[in-house]
Amino acid sequence: MRRPSWVPEGTDLDKPNAARVYDYYLGGSHNFEVDREMARKALALWPELPQIMRSNRAFLRRAVTFLAEQGITRFLDIGSGIPTFGAVHEIARAVRPRAKVVYVDRDPVAVAHSRLLLEGDPDSAVVQADLRDVEDLLGRPEVAALLAEGEPVAVLLVAVAHFVSDDEDPWKLVGTIRDRLPAGSALALSHASLEARPDQAEDHQKLYRMTPTPLTMRTNEQVTAMFAGFRLVEPGVVPLPRWRPDQPGTVGEHPERIAGVAGVGFRP
Repeated sequence: MRRPSWVPEGTDLDKPNAARVYDYYLGGSHNFEVDREMARKALALWPELPQIMRSNRAFLRRAVTFLAEQGITRFLDIGSGIPTFGAVHEIARAVRPRAKVVYVDRDPVAVAHSRLLLEGDPDSAVVQADLRDVEDLLGRPEVAALLAEGEPVAVLLVAVAHFVSDDEDPWKLVGTIRDRLPAGSALALSHASLEARPDQAEDHQKLYRMTPTPLTMRTNEQVTAMFAGFRLVEPGVVPLPRWRPDQPGTVGEHPERIAGVAGVGFRP
């Protein structure tokens, strides 16, 4: 296969990659046939995946826009994937033209793609780090600089905490990040919901146990507990389509069928 210009040297084009599969679900163009084939197999087991992924991405857009409108100009996107389809820096800069963004992902392929795509952008940085090793993540120079300026920072944990097992204690990890944030900072978080589709929850988790990134779906109460120390803004932790929709009439009759919940909170 001929290597497109946006693909970094050394990328294995014969193996599917989770970040590129996600891009495919979103309708993006930064994916290959091997990624699309993996996606088709997943869709045979879980037909709602593209709708869920797009709803999650729509929440990210609305949350970043809301936070930028509140005056935040610094964003830490943990578990960012490839910043192509509705990237945080593009969304934030539509409101705050000099917004700074640090993208963090543990996937070396996603990081390599991101660095190539953001080359020459002085207000964006890309870091390879893992939420589960939170001290290492927070100690990276790019992250430390973002947090050290004294201005509020929006931390984005969008569809990432459910890849942290209970044994790895995502509540403690989020709390560690919270304690390093300047006053007035914010957390935007979305998470796979155990209660949304109880009839399908186990099948969903079985699907992800077949991948290197197993999924732990959680209750609304467990997700809300991740906002300890933050002041939740209305409407609280709710199904993805219900978090401040652009047009309330488009939410639909059963937003809970989108197997994810989301919320935004500020640190006093």
